[in-house]
Amino acid sequence: MRSEVADMTVGAGRSGSGTEDQDWEVDEGSADVLKMVGKQVKLWRERAGRTQAELGAAIGYGEEQVSSVERGRRVPKPEFLDAADDVLGAGGMLAAFKEDVERARYPKKVRDLARLEADAVGLGAYGNSVVHGLLQTEDYTRALFRMRRPLLDEETIERNVTARMARQEIFNRWPAPILSFVQEEVTLRRPLGGRMVLRGQLERLLEIGQLRNVEIQVMPTDRDDHAGIGGSFQLLEPRQGPKAAHAEVQQISRVIVDRKEVSELEARYGIIRAQALTPRESLAFIEKMLGET
Repeated sequence: MRSEVADMTVGAGRSGSGTEDQDWEVDEGSADVLKMVGKQVKLWRERAGRTQAELGAAIGYGEEQVSSVERGRRVPKPEFLDAADDVLGAGGMLAAFKEDVERARYPKKVRDLARLEADAVGLGAYGNSVVHGLLQTEDYTRALFRMRRPLLDEETIERNVTARMARQEIFNRWPAPILSFVQEEVTLRRPLGGRMVLRGQLERLLEIGQLRNVEIQVMPTDRDDHAGIGGSFQLLEPRQGPKAAHAEVQQISRVIVDRKEVSELEARYGIIRAQALTPRESLAFIEKMLGET
């Protein structure tokens, strides 16, 4: 596990899960996969004597969407490949690309973090700017990406929303990992995306907070002693191998495997949890905030 994590992003790089509002570029390997799949779609379409508009109409997509897939600019969904395979008579040749496309669907930094989370038997996260990505609703996530500056195009926004939502499969795993989150009070009061988006987010926190393997705590703003002023981070305990941590600020992301640094963050997280409201107090606090929203 140490060598695998160390090969990921130990050091700086573009990412975004600590601040949870960054975007990612599609890495070169993923781009090559999408271009290759796009060429195959085009070849089978031309062999069948259909235009892009005709293929789109037959499978329920627009001409521009088909064109984007063929140019490798859009990630085709499994349904697209299944439908195109059937309509173009590809005999399973296009549908066979679904697994390759699924791996390429998510930007590299997201795949790295998702792999760490998927392997974790325990996770602890402290967030001081926005709600942690594993806890976000789709509307909240989309609002975060829409307010990015410079502005992101719609395809990038949807790609990143899809990637973040996919990480939440961690809640459906069995055996269930032990998950702990501490959120700053301000992250639950700031109406990012509007009041209705915030209401939906608070409702989601109350829902997740009822899970037996999840504890959500709130750090009140009025605390005069606070161990988390250094910023957001998360701790991950894999099934095998040493523990790791992930810290991030702005466009700098770092996966930490150094035992001393991870131990320091573990100690800090323990103090943060002790300074925050208890899980039961926190759910009551969130419920009260929901009533005020």
